[in-house]
Amino acid sequence: MRTLVTGGAGFIGSHLSDYLLAQGDQVTVLDDLSTGSVQNIAHNLMDPRFHFHEGSILDAETVHTLVSGADRVFHLAAAVGVKLIVEHPLTSLRTNIHGTESVLDACTAYKRTLLLASTSEIYGKNEADSLNEESDRILGSALKSRWSYAAAKGIDESFAHAYWQEFGLEVAIVRLFNTVGPRQTGRYGMVVPNLVGQALRGEPLTVFGDGHQTRCFSYVGDIVPALSRVIETPSALGQAFNLGGAHEISIIDLAARIIDLTGSTSTIKLVPYENAYAAGYEDMRRRVPDNSKANALIGFVPRTGIDEIIVAVADALFSKASLDNDIMVQASALRASTVAGHEPVASAAH
Repeated sequence: MRTLVTGGAGFIGSHLSDYLLAQGDQVTVLDDLSTGSVQNIAHNLMDPRFHFHEGSILDAETVHTLVSGADRVFHLAAAVGVKLIVEHPLTSLRTNIHGTESVLDACTAYKRTLLLASTSEIYGKNEADSLNEESDRILGSALKSRWSYAAAKGIDESFAHAYWQEFGLEVAIVRLFNTVGPRQTGRYGMVVPNLVGQALRGEPLTVFGDGHQTRCFSYVGDIVPALSRVIETPSALGQAFNLGGAHEISIIDLAARIIDLTGSTSTIKLVPYENAYAAGYEDMRRRVPDNSKANALIGFVPRTGIDEIIVAVADALFSKASLDNDIMVQASALRASTVAGHEPVASAAH
């Protein structure tokens, strides 16, 4: 199978590329490296079945050329991360709308099967007990970047569904909920690597707002196989599926758990939103996925708990970062120990 992964040098895309290569695919990655990194795919560059093309999904000619040489496409390229979206709204909108349209056009022209990666952000401020694929989207002002991003991803989904209805494009949509794991950077506002990095360095863990907002974090090692199974299931075409974690946790409790698991001497520091983001920034208090539709389709069950996720991220950050001697001792102990009955999973899983 010849597979194209847009955004394949990013966090999720690089893990997906690893998985597909292990399944025997020939994998081509298209990435402009705006948020991805060659380091994420360096271990595959000598594999003759792997090809990396540095370029943008906004370049329609490049997209058409690469799609024409593939049997299927995983479209993960997007502007991601709250911080990036808030600080660069115009670039985010162009990438997420025009870039996706370019991919849809090419897949339609060459009759390629497509998986479109969307996001839980499209549900906006809906704080239902669990969000299913038919849940209402509750968005704030279109003049606020957080909600214009959510609107753009909703347009992506609407575009994909319209291409399926009108042109017969074989496309399925997945909505990802706070996927985390090794290789994810905190540079663009990703909470888990940010907090784990602060804990390993002995810095205060910065929690925005009052810290009682809750999320369900999913492990990349659970999500990636699900992406592959969805695109391989004909009954998924024309539909959207939630893929998220099973355990709801507040951000302040997450920070406390990170301190405990890393043995850090860090404290928790509450930071008002207005000190971290532009004026008028809005957050949602709760976001919990209903995974029952994906479970019925492919048997999706998120199996990795929050403790294992924290340990995997800490293990990966330890391997990458140069830490001072005191923190190095803490991180070494973490890597060698069993946490709550779980072995550190980063190196074993990937």
